Order: sequence, then C-alpha cells, then structure tokens
Amino acid sequence: MNASRRFLPSISALMCFEAVARLGSATQAAAELSLTQSAVSRQLKSLEAQLGIALLERRGRQLCLTPKGETYVNEVRAVLQRLKTASIAACTDAEDATLNLSILPAFGMHWLAPRLRDFAQEHPEVTVNLSTRLAPFDFRGTRFDAAIHFGREDWAGANHMPLMPEVVVPVCSPSLISTPVADPQAILKYDLLHLETRARGWQRWFQTLDLEPNLPPGMVFDQFSTMAQAAIHGLGIALLPVFVAEPYLNNNQLVLASTHTTQSIGKYFLVWPSNSKESRSLTAFRAWLRQQTDS
Repeated sequence: MNASRRFLPSISALMCFEAVARLGSATQAAAELSLTQSAVSRQLKSLEAQLGIALLERRGRQLCLTPKGETYVNEVRAVLQRLKTASIAACTDAEDATLNLSILPAFGMHWLAPRLRDFAQEHPEVTVNLSTRLAPFDFRGTRFDAAIHFGREDWAGANHMPLMPEVVVPVCSPSLISTPVADPQAILKYDLLHLETRARGWQRWFQTLDLEPNLPPGMVFDQFSTMAQAAIHGLGIALLPVFVAEPYLNNNQLVLASTHTTQSIGKYFLVWPSNSKESRSLTAFRAWLRQQTDS
C-alpha cells in the first residue's frame, strides 16, 4: 500500500468506527448503518490495520476508545460533517445555499444569534450571512435577501412577516437599586438612559401607569448594547427589551428597577423584497423563524 493510500481510509470504515465509538457496540452500529455485525467488525479491523494503531478495546461487553481512538474520532466526526455539508451544497443551487440577512444589532446579538445553531442543524445546506443595517434600504442593488425591521409595516417594496412586539423593562446596576421599587415615581430620583430611536420610551412607560412626570435628564445612546453597558456601570436606569436584559439579569450585572413592563410602539418584522423570486433558503428561514416566534 502506498503512503498516500494508507492515510486515506474508506468512508464506510470511518462511518463504522464513528458509530461504534458513539454506541459502544458493533451490533448497535450495524443496526444503525443497516449492515451486519460481521461487516462492521471487518471494517474496524481493516481501519486499525491500515493505520497501524488500536482504536478500540473491549471492556466487558462494551467496545471503548483507546486514547488514540478518542483523539481520532473527533477528527473523523468533523471530516464526515464537512463532507456531508459539501455534498448537500453540491446538490443545491448556489443562490439557494446562502441567505444574506440584514439585522438590527440588539435583535441579532441577543435574540437571533443564540437560536441560529438550531437553524443550522435543521438546514445544514444553508449558510446564513449577517450584516448590520440600522435603517430601511432599497433591496435593489444590494446583496441582501431579507432584513430584520423594527417599527410598522412601512418598508417600501417589501413583504412583512410579524415576529414579536418589543416588551421593555427598566433595569439598572445593583449599586443603584437593589430590589424593584414599589412606587414607580421613585425611579425619577435617578438619571434615565434614553435610546435615540425610542425617544419617547420613558414617557410611554410612565403613561401606562397613568403618570405624566417631568423626566430627569439622562444620556442618549444609538444602540441598546451601549446603553446596557452604561446601566451596568451605574450611569442610570435603562429601558431594555426583555430579550436584551435577560442575560444581564441572569448573571446579576443588572437588576430590575421595577417589575412593570410595557410595549414599544412598533414590532419586529422579517422583511424581504416583494418584486423578486423567493429562494429556497429564504423559504426555509421564514418557516423556521415562524416556529421560533410562535413557540
């Protein structure tokens, strides 16, 4: 056997090895792969002979990985996954294998990104590319297939799929307020942090409590992420969407200044051009996104 052939085992042998390593049994691996137990055993012996190392050893009724086998199986799994992905892509039109999505920073970072692994597992044939845009744009002349939009159904030349309302909650550093205040007007003793695109956010929050106070001054930010950091460092109280606030609340960087929540004037939408053919990747993404927001 020439040197190059020695280090290129067959796909069948690698699949048998991976299945046995995962299941601990040639019999179970054979059932999963629709082979006979003897065929799986032959593939394992052939692979070990080809590499000149022991990959598995028997312990009682179980087949267990040797130290070299433990290292090798991780590489084998990565190679098999890449080969599967490449094969799917080869069978798919290039334009249907990619989804270029424009996102809003906070929604993309705190809501969408943590869920994208699920989409990738359901649709390994689709690669999602994310880019940030803060304001609506004309899809014509851009590479974007779709975008995340906040506000109303007012994106010209686009279809709109409602995702969710924006529910906001007041949060601050534990050094400012240790427990939620019982009287919302107590919040007025502190600086309030504002977002440029939600200029009347605090007014609406107080109005839902039938209050019309004179608001204290406070810093203005263009993104939720920087406003959250300012709140963490004790610069004031911020109104953050619940999905943005939750990670900071969970790790105690922020606490609730009040338990009262309210909805912003506007919703999140997925939008896509109404005058162009919808790709299979966008169809798959829309269906998946609908499942995520309905659950």
